[in-house]
Amino acid sequence: MTTFHPLSEGTRRMLADAGLDADDLAAFVRAAVREDLGGGVDVTSAATVPPDARSRAGVGARRAGTVAGVPAGVAVLEAVCGADALEVVVERGDGTRVAPGDVVMRITAPSRALLTAERTMLNLMCHLSGVATLTRAWADALEGTSARVRDTRKTIPGMRALAKYAVRCGGGVNHRMGLWDAALVKDNHVVAAGGVGEAFALVRERFPDVPVEVEVDGLDGLREVLDLGADVVLLDNFTPDLMREAVALRDARRPAAVLEASGGLTLADAAAVGATGVDYIAVGELTHSARVLDLGLDFI
Repeated sequence: MTTFHPLSEGTRRMLADAGLDADDLAAFVRAAVREDLGGGVDVTSAATVPPDARSRAGVGARRAGTVAGVPAGVAVLEAVCGADALEVVVERGDGTRVAPGDVVMRITAPSRALLTAERTMLNLMCHLSGVATLTRAWADALEGTSARVRDTRKTIPGMRALAKYAVRCGGGVNHRMGLWDAALVKDNHVVAAGGVGEAFALVRERFPDVPVEVEVDGLDGLREVLDLGADVVLLDNFTPDLMREAVALRDARRPAAVLEASGGLTLADAAAVGATGVDYIAVGELTHSARVLDLGLDFI
């Protein structure tokens, strides 16, 4: 059975700086490594690697992209290898663009433990770097407009804080973290409450200090929720022409309201949507369908 080691104070500070909870991440890492070991040991490494061997290795990019998840990767290494037995030099930090062949970090560690940690570390870093890479592509496409790309709650269960951190690394903006920190009134809420006005009023009454966003599917709905006082309006499946009309309506009726475009948008649409004057573009793909950034670990 693997003995897990505590995270160093330096790594805890690094995680805190990234907006990540060290205890939550440590628990996540332990669960991921246990899943890989199945209650046993890394049989291949135990059979082929001397118990006292130490190795140097590099984590390198095999495809161009944007790095995210280095603190999470270091947390895996420390949990499995032990901080005292480990040396890590970060060459390319989170948010950095990399080209094929670039070294992200260099590692010296006990060989068996390093091989045991390898896949969990890379799974995290490749996924999070993929999220950051896709987010960066959207952010680049919106350059020169006032719009920002932001994420949704469409995340892998248990990885929301990490995924949203990766979005920030890619130049994106976070939407609400969960169901508790902001309200989003959608079509099913409207049906349940008996109307959009009723739904909005009920949320405002029960949670007066919580920001309220309301989804609309046309200009009539937009007029109604602007008059109600919605903080943010989600424009669901609006065309760019309709978005421009929505922006003009917002500017004339309630300039303080924020408009967010959503629904069926692609990277090819980004510049045109940003040019309409909306404030945000919601992209679920950032966290539920991003292609991983291919990173690999090689002994030196």
